[in-house]
Amino acid sequence: MKIAVCIKQVPDSWAEKKMVNGALDRENVDAVLNDLDEYAVEEALRIVEAHGGNEDGAAHSVTVISMGPARATDAVRKALSMGANGAILITDPALASADALLTSKVLAQVINSEGFDLVICGTESTDARMSVVPAMIAARLGWAQLTFAGSVDVEPAQSKVSITRVSEAGVDSMSANFPAVISVIEKINEPRYPSFKGIMAAKKKSIESRDLAAIGISAQSAWSQVIDSQLRPPRAAGVKVSDDGSGGEKLVNFLVERKLI
Repeated sequence: MKIAVCIKQVPDSWAEKKMVNGALDRENVDAVLNDLDEYAVEEALRIVEAHGGNEDGAAHSVTVISMGPARATDAVRKALSMGANGAILITDPALASADALLTSKVLAQVINSEGFDLVICGTESTDARMSVVPAMIAARLGWAQLTFAGSVDVEPAQSKVSITRVSEAGVDSMSANFPAVISVIEKINEPRYPSFKGIMAAKKKSIESRDLAAIGISAQSAWSQVIDSQLRPPRAAGVKVSDDGSGGEKLVNFLVERKLI
């Protein structure tokens, strides 16, 4: 069973972000492995550990796949230090400011060429918050998609995966045969901290770097483009209610005006 985990390096959630020429300024902020992708890495590792492990020579393996600049190697190394076996990093100047459509095309092309059984993703990246790439990858590959998984159960012998899907409408059970694309929510597990042994081992693991020519895609621009952006306006001062005996009435009127009651 070969599992791919799609990960992304993103600006630190606590960093102050700004747009430059229609693109998010990534060069001048600290970059980290997308928090929500850590749950996907952890779930992939738990799956292979439950079915014999992913040590060298084992029947199961976890490969992380990322698209980004050369500095994204740092995020890839963290996933490797958690226990992933190998990594593929797609980096090309033509991919700067890539949107979800272009990103999914590149990732799907790599996934399709490697013979994976399962692809696991986080629900979304913290820099874009779109939550569409897993579904786009599944659509491009023609694979089943099982999104927003709160639990995952894999039966390699039957080439079958089952999940409980958590959404605003409730919890559903669904399953699919391999190959399939899964996205997992942050409540599915608790990502492990890389051990010292894992960190040292990650330094010896190979990261295969590919450009667009290597994966067979011609250079192209993103399908969508940011034309303009503005800073978020400063937060307005709050409303102070003085209670002169009519405070309750004023509070109710305030809530009614904002259609909260």
